[in-house]
Amino acid sequence: MKTNAAKRKKSNSAGSYWFDRGSSIQDLISCAVDIFHLSNSYWPVRNVKRRSTSWCDGVSKVVGIVKSQVAKILQGNPNLAGGFQRLHFHDCWVNGCDGSVTIKSTASNQAEPDAFVNFMLRAIPEIDQIKAAVEAQCPNTVSCADIIALAARDATVFAHGPTWQVDLGRRDSRRSVATDADTQLPFPVLTFDQLVQNFAAKGFSAREMIVLSGSHTIGRTHCNGIGPNLYNYTGIDDLTNPNLDPTFAANLKQECPKGNRDNVVNMDSTPNTFDRQYYEKVLANQGDMITDDELIRGPSGASIVQYLSQPGSSWLSEFAAGMAKMSRLSPVLSPNGEIRKTCQVIN
Repeated sequence: MKTNAAKRKKSNSAGSYWFDRGSSIQDLISCAVDIFHLSNSYWPVRNVKRRSTSWCDGVSKVVGIVKSQVAKILQGNPNLAGGFQRLHFHDCWVNGCDGSVTIKSTASNQAEPDAFVNFMLRAIPEIDQIKAAVEAQCPNTVSCADIIALAARDATVFAHGPTWQVDLGRRDSRRSVATDADTQLPFPVLTFDQLVQNFAAKGFSAREMIVLSGSHTIGRTHCNGIGPNLYNYTGIDDLTNPNLDPTFAANLKQECPKGNRDNVVNMDSTPNTFDRQYYEKVLANQGDMITDDELIRGPSGASIVQYLSQPGSSWLSEFAAGMAKMSRLSPVLSPNGEIRKTCQVIN
């Protein structure tokens, strides 16, 4: 019979992690896991002597610090839950979950936050706030990439969404280039087939793409991404997407006059609650961006959206599984990368 430790054992093709299950801190208190995090390296248990519980206390401490900081931030601005989710997606989709999305541009390098596709990306200062709190208790130990992953999960739970296991042990990349983001992230004008291709390049199915698009149920967007749906559909100037509900399109034009990029639009009428209203809105031909509307412009996508919109569907569990999968994309592991002291500046 397998021991509890054997049941908990986990590995990853890119390397092993110490891990947080999210819903069970007791799993963290046990030292019967397969990897120790020692001096920023990863060592199999069989190669080191059993130590005190200080390492395990450090893991649970880090998880608790991030969770409390996220809660404090979202109590002041609950709409930022969507910002934390978007930041994690935009980090992982560009060369893997490596913390590169928070690095500031310099005179010699335009970094990811200044990519066209990252227009008005939020939550970077808040990640640095969380990082400072973690550094005060666990200096030079926890990467910005890990903090971004934990914050996205905790923000989703704060918004009444699902939880998922977050593997920990990533290190931070020293590379952040705007063109990487603009060539890897999906722009809001893609067709359904182009979205499928973009997600397939990262190992995700069309269904997983539609499931993860449900993240648009929280947060907000800007007219920069909405404009093509209203004024330049299929690249034709002044053409509004003919699939949109006319009343919805007229109201959206009031919020996003032609040429406006900066106005803010909530993703749905419950922007701080993780619910199925996004899918209901898409089915009603009220997608804010072309990529939202495209989810139902084919029989396969429409049937999936219809199913996910129903109470009792498996959307929440599928979303959690998709986020956990995304968080494991190409992590930087020791001896590569670094543990940044602050998230916006390479050491």
